[in-house]
Amino acid sequence: MILVNLFKPKIIAVVPAAGIGSRMKIDLPKQYMKIQNRTILEHTLTTLLLHPNIVRIIVSLNKKDNYFHKLSISSNIRIISVVGGKNRINSVLSGLIAVKNVDWVIVHDAVRPCLSYKDLEKLISIIKKNPVGALLARPVSDTIKYSNLTQEKALYTVNRKNLWHALTPQLFQINLLKHCLKKIIKDKISITDEASALEYCGYNPLLVLGSGRNIKITWPEDLVLANLYLKDRNF
Repeated sequence: MILVNLFKPKIIAVVPAAGIGSRMKIDLPKQYMKIQNRTILEHTLTTLLLHPNIVRIIVSLNKKDNYFHKLSISSNIRIISVVGGKNRINSVLSGLIAVKNVDWVIVHDAVRPCLSYKDLEKLISIIKKNPVGALLARPVSDTIKYSNLTQEKALYTVNRKNLWHALTPQLFQINLLKHCLKKIIKDKISITDEASALEYCGYNPLLVLGSGRNIKITWPEDLVLANLYLKDRNF
């Protein structure tokens, strides 16, 4: 049973879902691939809908998306869609400008269907103690090599002592995130997550330990793991 906290900040969630999933080598965008008879995106949105503090979910879609509005979940009154941009940062901004009168925003990858409610609650609880925000992350456990990409040779081993895998969701004050993303665009800086934008502008989000099951569906073999994890939602 999901318990409702007395602490009730109003939060929106932005789910950038405009990607085409080229690394999966299929014609269908990977967020619409099915696991256990539901699309990956449906699994992702369902967990976000469970949390009572998330008052609205904005899904940023590719302008040519013909799949989302065929899903029954798209008619949920807490979910709206917007047209995303050519890259992640533009898709997130499209979602941010679609709402008003909300102080906090969660950004979550469309293809992370195995997020646990426990981790979501843990992330949201940091609002009480950090004005900047936070992200789910895990310490790096593998040995990391730096390579020469043209020849695929290992040049040296990276010290992993202070390295973390950045996950999503990531949670920030909405106006602060808008400011940092616009600064990134103005300065023509390339980033791969929202925390990078804050770091570039001199802010330091908290790292919140998240489950290793919160995988991002990137390669075909990830579907096998996700299927196993989704059979057990009590993690």
